[in-house]
Amino acid sequence: MNHDEALELTEQVLTDVVPGADLASLSPDENFRIGLEMDSLDFLNFVEALSGRTGLPLPETDYPSLNTLNGCADYVASHTPTA
Repeated sequence: MNHDEALELTEQVLTDVVPGADLASLSPDENFRIGLEMDSLDFLNFVEALSGRTGLPLPETDYPSLNTLNGCADYVASHTPTA
């Protein structure tokens, strides 16, 4: 999976977890937890959904990498085997 595919997937998961989220108003490097006013449970639901969609284990130690759209996309793209 490349960065663009991972970014699209991240955005899909975010809109599933935070219905009505205005992702267009977010900078790709902005902390979306703050921008979307996500509480810790919302973020945990996001992480679990992202893990479910990608098949990747997402350990708590890696959560700091998952706070921005670009961070998520980079993480997923770098941890997903290429075909």
